Amino acid sequence: MQRLRVKFSRGEEVKFISHLDLMRFWERALRRARVPLAYSEGFTLHPRISLAAPLPLGVTSEAELMDIWLTRWMPPKSLIIMVSKQLPHGISILDVGAIELSAPSLQSQVRFAEYRVDVEMDKTVQEVTASLQKLLSTKQLPWQHVRDTKTRSYDLRALVDDLWLIGCQNSLCTLGMRLRCDAGGSGRPEQVVAALGFPQRPEFVHRTKLILRAG
Repeated sequence: MQRLRVKFSRGEEVKFISHLDLMRFWERALRRARVPLAYSEGFTLHPRISLAAPLPLGVTSEAELMDIWLTRWMPPKSLIIMVSKQLPHGISILDVGAIELSAPSLQSQVRFAEYRVDVEMDKTVQEVTASLQKLLSTKQLPWQHVRDTKTRSYDLRALVDDLWLIGCQNSLCTLGMRLRCDAGGSGRPEQVVAALGFPQRPEFVHRTKLILRAG
């Protein structure tokens, strides 16, 4: 048996595809490419495919990670060539590498996600910089998130590891964010933008990196 870790991108064409539909895309592409997938045991068989951290709808990425298990050894480069032909527009394989079978689950290893966020600017560069520094110096930031009819209260500051200004041009400001992304909670760029005092939701959100736990 072999375990491979696939790094792939998601572009504008598929940024509104749900996590479930994405998994279906991958299963279909792997089967059509005749990849020797390993299957789970039990009454209902499923391919052993595991994604690191589901991407929120409307977000593009160059850093998605997925583990797949194969019943026999396959050269990573061969998998890239064979499967890439079966993928829909907007999904591209960037890299494939072998992983120890005994390595911890991919989901359990994710610690942070980094984003590049474009937001309409109604402040000066100095004011944006001050807002970033103010949030980072805050020890606690009570926050509420309303979904459907449920309201969830939590500390937003605990989900923010770092913020930085990438640049400002015309009416857009580009921010960098490193947000927590683990079983204890995941930061959302649009909530951080609101906490920084921007009146509008982000114009564009792009995930640039997933940071895994060392070891």
